[in-house]
Order: sequence, then structure tokens, then C-alpha cells
Amino acid sequence: MDADVIVVGAGLAGLVAAHELTSRGRKVALVDQENAANLGGQAFWSFGGLFLVGSPEQRRLGIKDSFDLAWNDWQGSAQFDRTEDEDSWAVRWARAYVEFAAGEKRAWLDGHGIKFLPTVGWAERGDLRAHGHGNSVPRFHVAWGTGTGVVEPFVNHARQAARKGLLTFHHRHQVDELVIEGGAARGVRGTVLAEDGSARGVASNRDRVGEFELTAQAVVVTTGGIGANHDIVRRYWPERLGTPPTEMVTGVPAYVDGRMLDISANAGVRLVNRDRMWHYTEGLQNWDPIWPGHGIRILPGPSSLWFDALGRRLPDPCLPGYDTLSTLKHLRTTEDIAGYDHSWFILTQKIIEKEFALSGSEQNPDITAKDRAGFLKERLLGKGAPGPVDAFLRKGADFVAAPNLEQLVDKMNQLTDKPLLDPAAIRRLVEARDLQMANAYSKDSQVQGIRNARRYIGDRLGRVATPHRILDPAAGPLIGVKLHVLTRKTLGGIQTDLDSRALDTDGQAIEGLYAAGEVAGFGGGGVHGYNALEGTFLGGCLFSGRAAGRAAAQQTA
Repeated sequence: MDADVIVVGAGLAGLVAAHELTSRGRKVALVDQENAANLGGQAFWSFGGLFLVGSPEQRRLGIKDSFDLAWNDWQGSAQFDRTEDEDSWAVRWARAYVEFAAGEKRAWLDGHGIKFLPTVGWAERGDLRAHGHGNSVPRFHVAWGTGTGVVEPFVNHARQAARKGLLTFHHRHQVDELVIEGGAARGVRGTVLAEDGSARGVASNRDRVGEFELTAQAVVVTTGGIGANHDIVRRYWPERLGTPPTEMVTGVPAYVDGRMLDISANAGVRLVNRDRMWHYTEGLQNWDPIWPGHGIRILPGPSSLWFDALGRRLPDPCLPGYDTLSTLKHLRTTEDIAGYDHSWFILTQKIIEKEFALSGSEQNPDITAKDRAGFLKERLLGKGAPGPVDAFLRKGADFVAAPNLEQLVDKMNQLTDKPLLDPAAIRRLVEARDLQMANAYSKDSQVQGIRNARRYIGDRLGRVATPHRILDPAAGPLIGVKLHVLTRKTLGGIQTDLDSRALDTDGQAIEGLYAAGEVAGFGGGGVHGYNALEGTFLGGCLFSGRAAGRAAAQQTA
């Protein structure tokens, strides 16, 4: 045997699994198709949001959360409807994960040195129903260091384990086959790729220079999802979401290619819920791209007005920060706009300064650097938009600004092949909304949501602008933002039991084969069901990677 356990994929789930294994004295071969600069994978680039329930940060902010409330939110969001088959393990994984988030998770993360911002974000506010999709309270805890900080302790442990001789890195090794013999996993075969010194995230070569085979008592597959492979995204795009856009921006590096899903299926592994996926509708073309088609997601506060390609306000619950997939469904299934790949925000300078954040470690240098003084200066005490947001406003291809609405709409029309927006019609909608601002109450659901958000101190201080008229000159200039669909996650994948053991097509565990992270639908083949509550992707990698590592360590004892 070349190792006790082979871990395929050096992203967050793989690193966590390797940590659990080497901490118990197992020898690990860590195999990845990218170079050493890409340790941590996609998680490195994330904003670092983690779903926690009943945390000290919540309590300090007066947020009353509980397992019961979180589990009700999770079930309402997931809408599991295949419980006798494809969701049979996913439901159990979901409950176990919420129990983890409400229990051991916070202390476990603290034990690894992962700390959090004092504020808690309110992501995915939901579909406006108590029993439906969404977070009833803020649960989005951002780690100091963003995703980079979440990955860091596990990268450090892997390097330390390598120095001790417990872990061997096999960079630029692309797995093409899982070796299953006598019903048990015994190793992997694949292609050795040419050396590539590209920087982290930059697309690397796929030049073949040799072949390899590694053997072990167990194999853990942690190779991520499909977000950079638009062909696979389109192949499994569900009918319920209409037609896939002709053009999308890409929210993950090129190596997030989904290859191991079909490779696992060819080895007899069961794949489930491949029609469930998670893509954002607030994507931007990155003015300073790292990987091909690099897109950035706006993390919006609740105040921007959202219009479709023809200039109509989106209906409930398609509000900024509320219900991601309902918005995607509306944009892709409404007959007269489904042929367009974009929508629009209209907002004010006052809104962008307070409410716009950009997803990504590189878009939040103050948090990524754990610069607390810089964070206070930039986010709470400073004037103007945060630096990365201001850079997009000045340099981004999707931003326009103007002193009045007619000029703004004219500039917005210049960003499309033909003018689709009627300035008079948009003015009527904006003026009608502005009339709702005269009182502390309103019939407009979005205005109600703004006022509701400001009852939470975290939103009032750092996330939601003081309510004002969009056409108030003092709040200007006006800003228009062209929004694209941004690819991100697959919510289905390899079906696993609660020990992360991969199941075969008959639903039986394959001896010695484990799967964790996005390739396993973050556990069970689809722990999120149809909808994610945010902060659950990194957490799913941590939880399932931990389970896989512990189970594989026990098997190889």
C-alpha cells in the first residue's frame, strides 16, 4: 500500500479529512490535479460565512435562536420530497448538521483558532412565509480571515503532517479512475500533468506527461462540484428553473469541473439529486479576473430596487438578499424575459456605501488580513463605499451612474444590444415606491423589509441604509447595475451514509470508499434539498470532511 488512505482533492473537505486521519496516526496520500499554490481549493476564495445557531455572537446582539427554529427553517428551505429514495440519507445529514451548528461546531472551530466578526449577517431572508424558505434570524457568521482564514489551520496541519512523514502531497495528479476490487475501494489511477507554476486560481495546463496508480486501504473523494463546467450545469439544469442562460459568469476557478462525479458513477457509485443546483442572480463581470469568465457576487442589503430586463420590478419574494432560487426561477421561466440573461439594480450612492458587499476573500482585504482597525475604518467609520466596491463602481463593466433617472436609464440601455428600458415606466415605479417612504409603515413589502431589517442592530449599524427616497438628490447620484447569473454550487452528488461511506447503486456502502464536501452534496447526496440557507457550504465541507476522516481512520485502525 502507498498509504493507509488516499484523499482525492485538496480543498477544504479534503484537508479536514486529512487532518482527522493524520491526527490519528494514519498515513495519507493527498492527490490533487492543481499545484501547491491551490491548497484549500475553492474555499480559499470564499467570503468565509458559516452557519451557526445560538452562538455567543448572536446572543450579544440580542438574537434569539434555537435548534427548533433553525431546523424548522432548514426543512422549510430544503423541501425534501424524495425521502424514500434520493433524500433518504440527506434528511438525516441535514438534522445532524443543524445539531452540529447548534452544538459542538462553534467550540470545535474555536479549537482550530477560527474567530468571527462581532456582527452576524442575515443572508437568505426567505420567501416571506414562516414555514417556507429562509433564515428567520441572522446566522451568517463571517470568519476573521474570510475563507482564507477558515482554510488556514487545515493547510498548516497538512504541511506539518507532511514534515512528520504522515502525509504525502501528490500535486498535478489527475484521477481518472477509482479502483474497486472485490466490492472494495483499493486505490486510484490517473494522469500525471505537466508542472505548472500558475498563481492560485489561474487556469492551469492539462498536458499529460505520465500515468500513476496509488493503492490504499481506503479512498476519500472530496473533489468539489460543477460550477466552472457550464456544459454540465446546462446538462442537469432542472426544468423547474426554466432554460439556462446563454451567457453566465463563473463564480469558481476552472478546476471546479465536476469530473469526479461521472468517474465515481462509472465505478458503481450512486449519484443522486443532480438536478439540484445553486446559482446566484446578482453576478458581476470581474474587472480584474483571475480565472476564465470570473464573476463576483454582490451580497446585497435589502434596499436596491430590482428590475427585470424589460424594466419591471421583480415580484415577492424576489427581493435583494431574500430568496435566491425563486429569483432565478422567475427570471428564467417568465416567458417574455427568459430570452435575456440579465436583470438590473437601481440604487443610490447612499445605498451602495452602506449595503454593498462583494463575495470573495480577495474582495474583502480588511477581513482577510484580520485587520480589525481597518475593518472599523472601512466598514463603520469611513465615508464612501468600501474600496473594492468603489473599484467596481469606477471600473466595472456593469455599473453606470447619473444625476437623474432619465440619464441613468439611457446609460443602462447602452449596456444591452438594444434599448429595452422605458425611462417613463421606470420613473412611475420608482416614484410610487418613494411615496411609501413618508411613514414608518408601508404597503410595499420591500419597504416593510427594510424597516424590519433595521430593527436588528447589526443591520442598522453596518448593513442597511437609512430609509430614503431613491430620487432624493441628497442620496445620489443614481446607480444602475447590470446583473448576471453566476454559477456556483451543485446541491446533489454522491449518496453517503452518516459515516460518509459512498453507496452503490443498490444503496449499500462500498467498503473503503468515502465522499465528502460538494461532491457528496455536502453530505448524503444533498443535505440542502432544494435551497441553501447560506453559510452552509463551508460548514458542510467541514462537517462531512470530519465525518469521512474519522470513519476512514476507524476502518484503517
